[in-house]
Amino acid sequence: MSINPPIAMLAELTHRCPLSCPYCSNPVELTRRDAELDTATWADVFRQAADLGVLQLHLSGGEPVSRRDLVDLVVAAREAGLYTNLITSGIGLTEKRLTELDAAGLDHIQLSLQGTDAEMADRIGGYRGGFARKMDVARWIGEIGFPLTLNAVLHRQNLHQLPRAIEMAVEMGARRIEVATVQFHGWALLSRDALMPTREQAREADAIVAEARARLKGTLVIDYVPADYHSDYPKRCMGGWGTTGLNVAPDGLVLPCHAAQTIPTLHFDNVREKRLREIWYEGAAFNAFRGTEWMQEPCRSCERREVDFGGCRCQAMALVGDAAATDPVCIKSPHHGELQERADAFAAGEAGFTARAAAG
Repeated sequence: MSINPPIAMLAELTHRCPLSCPYCSNPVELTRRDAELDTATWADVFRQAADLGVLQLHLSGGEPVSRRDLVDLVVAAREAGLYTNLITSGIGLTEKRLTELDAAGLDHIQLSLQGTDAEMADRIGGYRGGFARKMDVARWIGEIGFPLTLNAVLHRQNLHQLPRAIEMAVEMGARRIEVATVQFHGWALLSRDALMPTREQAREADAIVAEARARLKGTLVIDYVPADYHSDYPKRCMGGWGTTGLNVAPDGLVLPCHAAQTIPTLHFDNVREKRLREIWYEGAAFNAFRGTEWMQEPCRSCERREVDFGGCRCQAMALVGDAAATDPVCIKSPHHGELQERADAFAAGEAGFTARAAAG
């Protein structure tokens, strides 16, 4: 098959984070600070990414603000010709540092929202005073003039706050909001009983998003990740495995998606040892699920095989134990009915959530 160059790269600069969100997408085994790539190596990776065809660079973590060299990294990315987006909780940002990032050429900020009030946000994030700081950061972002996306991860405990989250995005002057129903990988998988939305919540969220999209057209773009355990068809994993983007972990491992390390049969290359171009085009992990030749039935003969590419490989691994299986979210999967029953059971759970641990 023909392999196009990637257009986006997620640079997970660190797994260190002041928050302890129970739905964190970082792996349960966090990378320690002493294993992180240094400034010069990241700068070289950015140049390699631009040469490969990457246009957009998303600086993430953990909390990327935990890196003292963040301004230098933004300068390096801009010098490489990349559009830079900072994905942050806001904790650790000051008005002075935001001004420095603006001068360095940062293009965009994505600010996370754990809840629409201090009680909810600080409980989910595990950081007292976090909501108040986040509101300060949102104000500074607006005053400096950064384009803003608000990212709201929603689950059973806070889905009732969705209308207010959309209102807040408008009030902050955000251009976009990502309404992301929690995806059960990493830490979230440990807390399914506490985080799984009910079927009724999922349907209500669908309706709220549809109404808001119509009402706010031209004012606010709403990206929506629905509650896939309650859906009939799976999401298109990463736009198609190894087709549009790649992730670089704090220690230099290059991944097709943030959860790919949960598939034990895959081998991941490292930018300390191989060039990014070689990894993208020839890496075993990237070629494992490209195209459709790897598919089993019913995906192999399905008319949707190039629409959703069989769904999420990591989810198939987590739920069926086979990364090549049809995502059980799909109504055509033999495991779909069982998943629906399990989702309802998880949604009825009363267990507390498991807070994300701190990285060393």
